[in-house]
Amino acid sequence: MKITRLTTFIVPPRWCFLKIETDEGITGWGEPVLEGRAHTVAAAVDELADYLVGKDPRHIEDHWTVLYRGGFYRGGGVHMSALAGIDQALWDIKGKALGVPVSELLGGNVRSHIKVYSWIGGDRPSETAAAAQAAVARGFTAVKMNGTEEMQYVDSYDKVERCLQNVAAVREAVGPNVGIGVDFHGRVHRPMAKVLVKELEPYKLMFIEEPVLSEHEEALKEIARISSTPIALGERLYSRWDFKRVLQGGYADIIQPDPSHAGGITETRKIASMAEAYDVALALHCPLGPIALAANLQLDAVCYNAFIQEQSLGIHYNQANDLMDYVSNPRVFAYQDGMVAIPTGPGLGIEVNEDYVRERAQEGHRWRNPVWRHRDGSFAEW
Repeated sequence: MKITRLTTFIVPPRWCFLKIETDEGITGWGEPVLEGRAHTVAAAVDELADYLVGKDPRHIEDHWTVLYRGGFYRGGGVHMSALAGIDQALWDIKGKALGVPVSELLGGNVRSHIKVYSWIGGDRPSETAAAAQAAVARGFTAVKMNGTEEMQYVDSYDKVERCLQNVAAVREAVGPNVGIGVDFHGRVHRPMAKVLVKELEPYKLMFIEEPVLSEHEEALKEIARISSTPIALGERLYSRWDFKRVLQGGYADIIQPDPSHAGGITETRKIASMAEAYDVALALHCPLGPIALAANLQLDAVCYNAFIQEQSLGIHYNQANDLMDYVSNPRVFAYQDGMVAIPTGPGLGIEVNEDYVRERAQEGHRWRNPVWRHRDGSFAEW
């Protein structure tokens, strides 16, 4: 079997899909995307394709090694996202060729379902209590919300109070047994993060995500020491070498690599195994499309430390299209009682509606991160 072609599709709302074709008619799909840089990642896939065309797609580990190490410059969001989508598609091909799900090739399932959470807050949290109640009514047993709007290095206490009121309203609305994740989204700096994690203690949160940006290792260590709430991070880390210092530092209780950013299934499995050795939980990052979710679920099936899965159904980003729109078998994502089933079909376990992908690729997208500013005119982290 030989690879004959790699084709990318920029599709709404903010995704990039990849189709890899072979001379035996077996095709694989991946989702190589970095939100806000989809076209850049697609260009990187095109560059990496020069090496892959004519190769046997089943030699996944070797292809990963060459595509990562074969360039003098390596790593980072764009390179690793391009490699991620390629890797997902290669696993999809191998599973389809053998007639088994990817999880079977990775050693077999340790679970048949995994808990999922629903996003309830947009970029500027409002009406989150009603959204949380609606999510619980749909069967979800865990929700996640953005904690704050923009926040200066040292800010006024009304910003803290607004965060507390939002979280308190959600906790009151859903009761004590629904998990609540609060995402600081890297918007908060060390001085205010210390205040917020302390003030949020009474609400018994499932986790606090990215209390500060992951590069602030010293701040993360300090925050971990003063907080009994689990700290989650990792969506902006891209390889086992990035996660190595996090795990050795001991300041993350939950890691959140994204298999569409962190080198795909091959690399994310290694990151998850490293985390298990440090007794750290896994909650894969995935506010993306159906191919990404399918890849995530194949990993959840085999990673013992996975405990919950992010997914984008109904998320505020999905305005032009939603999660199920691009698959021919949407029931494969069987949501029930706050959980989703692991797809059991060959490869990633989904059937991509290629005709619809091509139709929507005619429109494409140019999604960009919002640019926020503080009242003084200076840039604010989004």
